[in-house]
Amino acid sequence: MNLKSYIDLYRLLEIDSSSREERRSFGLENGEAEHSPLEQIVLWTESRMAQLKVPSLGDRVSSYLYGVTLTLVIVAFLLGLLSGIGLLSYSGHEPVNLIYFMAMVVLLPLMTMALALISMLRANSTRSTLVHISPAFWMERILALLPSKTQNSLRDIHINPLLTNWLIIQRSQLLALALSVGLLVSLVGIVTTRDIAFAWSTTLSISPEEFHTLLHSVAFAWRDLLPWAVPSVELVEQSQYFRLGEKLDIQMVENASKLGEWWKFLAISTLFYAIVLRLAMWLVSRYASHRAVVKSIMSMDGVSTLLSEINEPIISTMAVDSESSFTQDSSHYEHTRADIASSYSLSLGWSISMQELHLLQDSMGITTPKSYDVGGTNTLAEDTHIISQSSGDVVLLVKSWEPPTMDFVDFVEELTLRVDSITILPFGMVEDGYVSTDSDLDIWARKLQSIKGEKIWLKR
Repeated sequence: MNLKSYIDLYRLLEIDSSSREERRSFGLENGEAEHSPLEQIVLWTESRMAQLKVPSLGDRVSSYLYGVTLTLVIVAFLLGLLSGIGLLSYSGHEPVNLIYFMAMVVLLPLMTMALALISMLRANSTRSTLVHISPAFWMERILALLPSKTQNSLRDIHINPLLTNWLIIQRSQLLALALSVGLLVSLVGIVTTRDIAFAWSTTLSISPEEFHTLLHSVAFAWRDLLPWAVPSVELVEQSQYFRLGEKLDIQMVENASKLGEWWKFLAISTLFYAIVLRLAMWLVSRYASHRAVVKSIMSMDGVSTLLSEINEPIISTMAVDSESSFTQDSSHYEHTRADIASSYSLSLGWSISMQELHLLQDSMGITTPKSYDVGGTNTLAEDTHIISQSSGDVVLLVKSWEPPTMDFVDFVEELTLRVDSITILPFGMVEDGYVSTDSDLDIWARKLQSIKGEKIWLKR
């Protein structure tokens, strides 16, 4: 689930003209027993995608945002690479102050991740005192860069602020991750190709022992597993740099070969603080972004109505018990039934599609292990094959407003030779709640009376 799914569903709910019966037919094929409500929404959207223009608005927006994100990721990586090269530039006259690099790979990531956590906690809010670092604030400006035609299409779509907030939080973590990878690549590349002397220097009154304690705390995550990546007290003492004049301390010159060992600590620090922790933040934001899409979709206007029409049966107004005062006996057909059973061995639909047949069975509360459509466009061989597989009690649904034809009579007469009983169930128009008129039922009764089959029953 992503922004494309949200936009496409929004557009479909606006333009879809499917009837209540069509939606319920879809629900019968993709019921709640097999699919969750979210899965039903996804399947329904996929089944209606042909109604949208190609490419859809969701495709265009997603493609644009992908292109923008990819461009920014490349820029962030190059920025990290160039920043690392600048921070590690070494002329040979004085050592590289490792505090600058530590600030980039330890302090800066921790600060930005703290701000990201604040943004995550405030993601449900459309207004915030931190408006200038609010994800929604920057989302509006990114969308403002969309082509004018796409902007006009988006103007009528209300995108949930929760969704836009998480989309930008996720992308911001991805950009920060790319920047950190650039820093690590620059460190490894420069250390591999050049001989660099690292040192630490600060105007603050910090002794080597205090600085070592600080570094020991920074390395809490790997100091037991990778002790070689934690600088010793001796290395800290030997690499302290004092800028007094233009000459290096003689002790530092004598231990120049050891000053390069700092790269191990810097590399692991970059890997842990700037990459591993950032990757964890990105994964969390990606998961939360997915949840935000789901929540936004399920709370979208029209979704609850769609789900109810998909999953709730269309209640037929056909009476289960026939009122004697309304029953006409002009046809004098004795094999009539005032009610129908809840289950049959087989259901058949004369000249109706399987989709319509399932919808009718659902609305009338009829369950059968097998269902077939007969008559209509079926060949004689196909109907004969269905008859050969028939047995038990059969319900045959027919359109009450269409008088029975000789093909129907021949089919019923042949079917009686294979089954125990046949209940003819005429149904009315959809707009009439599937209720048949008395005049239509009289026509069917007179035709069935001419057949005189003991196994044939008519539902009145």
